Amino acid sequence: MIDETDAAGETPDAGDASAPEPSTPEPSTPEPSTPEPSTPEPSTPEVAASPKSGVLAAIAAFTRRHRLPLMIAGGVVAFGLIGAGAVAAGIASSGGGAASVALSTPTPTPTIDPARPVPATIAAASRLRTCSVADRAADGRLANFQAQVMNASTGEVLYDRGGTTASRTASVMKVLTSAAALSVLGPDYRTPTTVVKGSEPGSVVLVGGGDATLSRTSSGTETVYPGAAHLDDLAAQVEAAWAADPSNPPLTKLILDASYFSGDEWEPSWALKEREDGYMSNMAALMVDGDRDNPGANTSWRSDDPVGRAGEAFAGELGGIGVIERGVAPAGAQQLGQVQSPTVAQLVDKALVVSDNTAAEMLARLVAIETGAGNSFGAINAGVLQGLAAYGIDTTGITVVDGSGLSDNNAVPPSYLTRLFVKINAREGNLGVLMDGLPVAGQRGSLGYDDRFSGDNAVADGAVSAKTGWIDTGYTLSGVVRAQDGSTLTFAIYALGDVTDEAKQAIDTLTTGFFLCGDNLSNQ
Repeated sequence: MIDETDAAGETPDAGDASAPEPSTPEPSTPEPSTPEPSTPEPSTPEVAASPKSGVLAAIAAFTRRHRLPLMIAGGVVAFGLIGAGAVAAGIASSGGGAASVALSTPTPTPTIDPARPVPATIAAASRLRTCSVADRAADGRLANFQAQVMNASTGEVLYDRGGTTASRTASVMKVLTSAAALSVLGPDYRTPTTVVKGSEPGSVVLVGGGDATLSRTSSGTETVYPGAAHLDDLAAQVEAAWAADPSNPPLTKLILDASYFSGDEWEPSWALKEREDGYMSNMAALMVDGDRDNPGANTSWRSDDPVGRAGEAFAGELGGIGVIERGVAPAGAQQLGQVQSPTVAQLVDKALVVSDNTAAEMLARLVAIETGAGNSFGAINAGVLQGLAAYGIDTTGITVVDGSGLSDNNAVPPSYLTRLFVKINAREGNLGVLMDGLPVAGQRGSLGYDDRFSGDNAVADGAVSAKTGWIDTGYTLSGVVRAQDGSTLTFAIYALGDVTDEAKQAIDTLTTGFFLCGDNLSNQ
């Protein structure tokens, strides 16, 4: 038992049941008084001398008996008082009256819990679009299907099915090749084919500059390549320059310099049937008529030696040549003649409108050389991507194996094409040339054929400008739709895998759905 003592004496422990209750002394029997100390002490309430002291003693005793529960309760009360901003009240007493307690609660200052996030501005609700193409997209002829559609004005993606996955593009790759060429070379760029004097007496060197369009036909003859130069013009220049120097012996030897390109002439991932079927030539820096058997036919058999065929054709124009061999032009040799290729703008049109593979490969190789990436197939990826960088669209994940799209190893996501076509539609930089070169549904190029946008799909004739694509493992289409509601959409559709020629009609039907829906196109 713990005793509590104050200045007036001892107080019984209120927690002991045998202790008598404190009482007030009777007047008839006065308590002996305690002598006052000589030095005045600070005034202390006398517990035993008033009713208040009895109450306090009882509280103290109760506290000792219930110390632990009271400590817990006191902590809770103290926390509540602190949290509510309460302050202790003064205790007033008079005479032997009851004590009164007054509490004062100040107005709390609001605080923000730093751990509680402040609500952000509520975003505007997206428009609910209700025009579905789900039935058209479910067509099994689309095989492994990917697509994306974007509103060209707002940049909003309206429809997406695997749109960010990079996949083979087929001839839609020519869009990237053309865009890079227009950026790096410009629409007016031309590449030369030159003849210089050889180091041996009576010899000349035919130096290829990468012009696949140079023609063996007579000047004035229209070939598949508008604006093509002709060998007879070049030969006439050489003969005139040779004859101008009487010390020159007769021309007897022709050297062929195709060193402007290096490496393989045939990309290893290409199917050889593309050459046999007349769709693609070996890529060399020196050839004539895209190495076609028929200079006037877009599809015509090609050889495995375009350089040799070009040499034979030029030797025939010169006459008197007894020896034709491969070699390199001597440095600083006298120039005897030169002709120029069609412009890049003309080559882009050819690559796009009838999907000419050789023209596209010519552009890709010239881009690689001009950017300093190199002059082989292996340099095309770096060269084309450098050319595309000017348009400010992320090219991460894109792989460019060739300029034509014949390789299954090319990889471009549909989302890149929808964004690039926004810039093409806006005719940014020189891209208006590309826009003008696209096939048009029912009207021009590879979308003007009888099997494209026919039947019910003819409703979109004239409204779709897009590049077609076809290889054995996929059909593709990408471009711009002027929709029925007046909106402009950019789109890309891939039908990949086990596909047949009927994939073209399925693609056209889906594209027509985009035309009919316009900006109300649903992603469902």
